[in-house]
Amino acid sequence: MRLKIQMFTFLLLFAFMTSSAFSQPGIGMRRWKGDDQCSRASELNLSQEQRKSLDLLQQTFFREAQLLRLEIFTKKLELRELLTNPTMRVEIIRGKTSEIAELQSKQGERAVEYLIKVRNLLSPEQLKTWCPEQEFPYFRQMMPGRRPMGPIFPE
Repeated sequence: MRLKIQMFTFLLLFAFMTSSAFSQPGIGMRRWKGDDQCSRASELNLSQEQRKSLDLLQQTFFREAQLLRLEIFTKKLELRELLTNPTMRVEIIRGKTSEIAELQSKQGERAVEYLIKVRNLLSPEQLKTWCPEQEFPYFRQMMPGRRPMGPIFPE
């Protein structure tokens, strides 16, 4: 069973790496600062030095984020196994849930740290047209104005 989980995890990681769909902006997303003046950092008029620094930041962040997503996914598979095992103790299940929550919190912290580093690269003029929520899909979930994430209950 562990081999199946590891193979599935590897295939999922491979799919994430080869897919460009995850880097595309969402359809119907509203922009905070208006329609035409809101851009990702890479779309701004960056100097050569800024572009080089941004590329390095992006590569480092996305590599770390990918590893965290993979770890969260693996923990969720482990949680599923625990939940479907009738002999598993509740304390172990809760412990696994805590591990997942801790990793998700770490993921959010890393996202904010990345955005702070990007912000530090930009000039005050560039900051006026920069929209942090455009940088990557995960951050959009944390932006105000969207409905809360969580289970959907029937009405």
